[in-house]
Amino acid sequence: MDRAWRYVLVWDGWVRLFHWSVVLLLLLSWGSAKSGNWKLHFFSGYMILTMVLFRLAWGVFGSQSARFGHFVRTPLRALAHLREVRRPGPDLHVTHNPAGAWMVVGLLLLLLAQVGTGLIADPDDFVVRGPFARMVDAATSYAAYGLHARNFNLLLIAVGVHVAAIFAYRVFKGHDLVAAMLTGRKKLPPDVAAPRIVSMARGAVIFAVIAGAVVALSRYGAGA
Repeated sequence: MDRAWRYVLVWDGWVRLFHWSVVLLLLLSWGSAKSGNWKLHFFSGYMILTMVLFRLAWGVFGSQSARFGHFVRTPLRALAHLREVRRPGPDLHVTHNPAGAWMVVGLLLLLLAQVGTGLIADPDDFVVRGPFARMVDAATSYAAYGLHARNFNLLLIAVGVHVAAIFAYRVFKGHDLVAAMLTGRKKLPPDVAAPRIVSMARGAVIFAVIAGAVVALSRYGAGA
């Protein structure tokens, strides 16, 4: 890369917080389910719901680089990008590349499905059931339990593909995407404009509203 290239802030603090929080929360969800700590499992599920709903809102009202309209392209463009990955030369995408953008969308949908099925799941083992399982019929809640388990396997596959893509970018493009998601900065040529980053305060307001709504939902579920 030319020395004129400079590090530019492309990921705001809220995007980075979402990314690493979800990583930790998925580990917490898995560990709490394995140990049978269902109170902690429900807590992590509600936290994942909070973070995903926030990311969806931030994808509309957040920084330019966080907005879905800024980086999501057509599926055909994503497929074309996959063919370009092994070609030599740096990646000039400011934020997510077209294929990575669809991975983000897919992960968000899988996370929503995981939380949604968990809320109404009932394995019919008289040990634990989702807080809203009583609001649906037994067949639906049992089906949700099965989907909850299978969807987690899909999540693991998606995460594996995500990690493999990060490694491929390191090898073929020379980009350290992990460092970029930690620091928020990415090395770009001087003729590429930096994205507009909005204030953290805006994110705090959006997060507070969503967190309050999820807390209300959890209390309603506890009394359902």
